[in-house]
Amino acid sequence: MNVKPSVLPGVWISKPVRLHDARGYFVETYNMRSAQSFGVMASFVQDNQSLSFKSGTVRGLHFQIPPKPQAKLVRVVRGSIYDVVVDLPIGSPTYGQRTTATLTAHHGEQIYIPRGLAHGFCTLEPNTEVAYKVDEYYAPELEQGLAWDDPTLAIDRPVVPADAVLSDRALKLGSFADYVSPFRYAGR
Repeated sequence: MNVKPSVLPGVWISKPVRLHDARGYFVETYNMRSAQSFGVMASFVQDNQSLSFKSGTVRGLHFQIPPKPQAKLVRVVRGSIYDVVVDLPIGSPTYGQRTTATLTAHHGEQIYIPRGLAHGFCTLEPNTEVAYKVDEYYAPELEQGLAWDDPTLAIDRPVVPADAVLSDRALKLGSFADYVSPFRYAGR
């Protein structure tokens, strides 16, 4: 597995090795030993998958707050996305900063997001499917988010607001400047 750190501590972008033959390919998408070798100590308990019909569909920026925050391992199984992660723990040396990556089914990139960070993506192709592992069960009462187009975060998105496909919930999310983070930095 090829692994490289991002600008945010604890956020890793990996590209599992694909073994090709006449039938196609085989890939090991997750291996706990390999993940632990570059600092991922999450024990995943749930797998999720989304399908976005249209290019320009925006999901996130979402996260789950204590006492049940979630770490995520995200990959694309069909299509491609522009992925965004924002650092939320108070006291973090990269508080409020972001990292972005393009993840594609074709190349098989994955991104690991530790607990306490906001995550979202924008689809770059129609009928894009995203699969991700989480290390804590979904708790809707603890789910929060930030506006995808927050001017404070100034995230470059591959879609203009008028063309973005958003949920009703996403349209109501607040700004980073007004958010009081329940996360505290304890190192990563």
